[in-house]
Amino acid sequence: MPLPTLFTIGYEDTSLHDFLAALHDHQVQVVVDTRERAQSRRRGYSKTALSEALKAQGVNYRHLRALGTPAPVRQAYRLDRDFAALKAAYTLHLGAQQDALSELGQLAAAGRVALLCYEKHAGECHRSLIARRLQELGLVGEVVDLSA
Repeated sequence: MPLPTLFTIGYEDTSLHDFLAALHDHQVQVVVDTRERAQSRRRGYSKTALSEALKAQGVNYRHLRALGTPAPVRQAYRLDRDFAALKAAYTLHLGAQQDALSELGQLAAAGRVALLCYEKHAGECHRSLIARRLQELGLVGEVVDLSA
C-alpha cells in the first residue's frame, strides 16, 4: 500500500480566499497548524477564525502546538535569518515530540492532511523539517507544498 501524500502550506502573502481555494483544489480534509502560537496579525489566520473558516469549507482543524518552533529558536532566527541554525535547534526539539509526530502520522494515514505555518517558502520553514521527519519514519510518502 502506498504511503499517503502530505501537503504543506504557508499563508504569507496569501489571502484567506486563495488559501482556502488551494486546500479545496487538493481535497485537503485536515489542516494541522504547526505554529507554537496559533495567532496571526493577518485577518482570518488566528486559531478561532481559521478553524471556523475551515469548518465552513468542510475541513477539520487540529493545532499541534508541540510541533511549533520554540520561542527562543524563532527569536534567534528573526535576528540572523540563519536557517541552518534554526534547522539544528528545531531538529533537537522535534526529536522530543514523538507523541505529536505519531498523531500527525495517524491523521495523514486517515485522510488528506496539510501542515500549516506562516512562511511562504516551505524550504525556509520548520514545516519542511516535520515533513522530512515523517518521511524518515515511513509515515508519509510524497510531500507537496501548496504555497503560491
